[in-house]
Amino acid sequence: MGTEYRNLVELYEASVARFANNPLFGTNHADGWSWMSYHDFGEQVDFARAGLAGLGLERGDRVAVISDNRTEWAIGAYATYGLGAAWVPMYEAQLSKEWEFIIGDSGAKIAIVAGDGIRAQLEDHHDQLPALEHVIVISGEAGGDAITWAELLARGAEAPVETVHPASEDLAGLIYTSGTTGKPKGVMLSHGNITSNVNVFPDLFPVGSDDRTASFLPWAHSFGQTVELHFVIGAGASAGLTSARTLMDDLPEIKPTILVSVPAVYNRVYDGLQKMMAAKGGVTKTIFDRALANEKKRAELAAQGRTTRWVELQHGLYDKLVFSKVREGFGGRLKYSMTGGAAINVEVAEFISALGMVVYEGYGLTETSPVSSVNTPDNRRIGSVGKEVPGVRIEIDTDVTGDSVIGEIVIHGPNVMMGYYNLPEENEKVLTADHGFRSGDLGYRDDDGFIFIRGRIKEQYKLENGKYVVPSPIEEQLQLSGYITNIMVYGEQRPFNVAVIVPDMEALTKWAEKHGLNDLSEDALIGSEEVSDLYQREIDRLSGDIKGYEKVRAFVLEDEEFAPENGLLTPSLKVKRRAVMEKYGEDIERLYAKK
Repeated sequence: MGTEYRNLVELYEASVARFANNPLFGTNHADGWSWMSYHDFGEQVDFARAGLAGLGLERGDRVAVISDNRTEWAIGAYATYGLGAAWVPMYEAQLSKEWEFIIGDSGAKIAIVAGDGIRAQLEDHHDQLPALEHVIVISGEAGGDAITWAELLARGAEAPVETVHPASEDLAGLIYTSGTTGKPKGVMLSHGNITSNVNVFPDLFPVGSDDRTASFLPWAHSFGQTVELHFVIGAGASAGLTSARTLMDDLPEIKPTILVSVPAVYNRVYDGLQKMMAAKGGVTKTIFDRALANEKKRAELAAQGRTTRWVELQHGLYDKLVFSKVREGFGGRLKYSMTGGAAINVEVAEFISALGMVVYEGYGLTETSPVSSVNTPDNRRIGSVGKEVPGVRIEIDTDVTGDSVIGEIVIHGPNVMMGYYNLPEENEKVLTADHGFRSGDLGYRDDDGFIFIRGRIKEQYKLENGKYVVPSPIEEQLQLSGYITNIMVYGEQRPFNVAVIVPDMEALTKWAEKHGLNDLSEDALIGSEEVSDLYQREIDRLSGDIKGYEKVRAFVLEDEEFAPENGLLTPSLKVKRRAVMEKYGEDIERLYAKK
């Protein structure tokens, strides 16, 4: 085991002392990338901590933040921890009514916001936020009674304060669940919850000061925060701060050794390369297909503990000709490709791994800090979410389902949350008598101890014929189509499944040009019989492994992409099924009426 940190303040202080001159955070400016050192980070945490203390922040208080990932976010978090207060993160993409709810529910005394526009929106909710005393604006001028981030640091530099070292059981933060249904719940995570996760990672994935991540997952979500912020700092590694929008452009500059992602990003890589090879065709595509076939054979042999000279010879050749060029697009140094947040399609995982960027899928929830199980270099089974991390025990409760193998995943360990904030009835529903967490996820364990996820219990529904359906695996399979950007499958108490599909308009437009439909408007194209036939063929092509009663029998094409900004995705990019149903319910009804 590595160092056993009891709280996040110990973790940060140890790393600042040990890695003072090493780079920590990289930011891309107009004139190029600049890197903040551990020493400078520590100094600014000291200033921010003193500045917050000067505003009256005390042990047990809350600090809210509304900002995307940036150095000030991390500085503010560690400054807050160092006063024994709790950090309450939110997303810039959230609606102002959600900010109001979270700030009000948590009782935050101080809010740190990305810009004055957010400050102005909070001002509109002033009467509903009696506990909020101060607002700090990170970038630009500060209107009203707010102060700027620069002013906060300047005040702190003039009046330093001692650091508080919280107990392991003290509250570190409230992370509000995305709220796919109903209002978000505040998940109380202690310092011990989070450090229990961070403490075990070095034994699973050896990481040091030469390692670097391309950090684009939001730290407002527990996956990004624990793995890409706290773990990185604890390891003395560095993080190039990027975004989902600029990630592929930034990777060659950041040159990460670690990519922590969600399946949607790997799906885009899969889709992009498949489209590129299809467009090039000829010898290029033939070589690419042969290279992939050889890697598949190599993986099959490796699973049997075997190899052959011919397979290895081809591997070396194809790696030099094909795969190394792909990896250069990722910076050329990648050794760990981690994914979580949702199940990754097996075909996509095999594809990415064949490129020489081995995918390690893990599993967890905000309520478990988050990692509960993970595939590792020493224990990996594609399609599974690995085995429990040290200290965690997963139970499969088949009493919930009545099935002999598949049941609800119940998680026990030091990573399990303190509880939901001010929601005792909800805590009773999800926490067992021995403080295990009922995940709401269906899964099973194979004979070798690897855990497999089969979707959310709440997402599961029954068709008219009594058959149960979990829609997310069907959606993941169909989204492998290069012509589909978003999809939601529905069929509750109906005779069959239907889908709402958002086309990939770039791919569809190129297809239309080849088929003489380029004179049609976007609406006319989506509504054409030719395009409907195309999508039916795509659904049929990808439905080979989908059970007959689960197959999508009808669909509607819609032109508005699912996104957090329009309320159709959560900030962590999960489909808000209720919102999609509200928006497209009438269209879905018409599908059933036609049949």
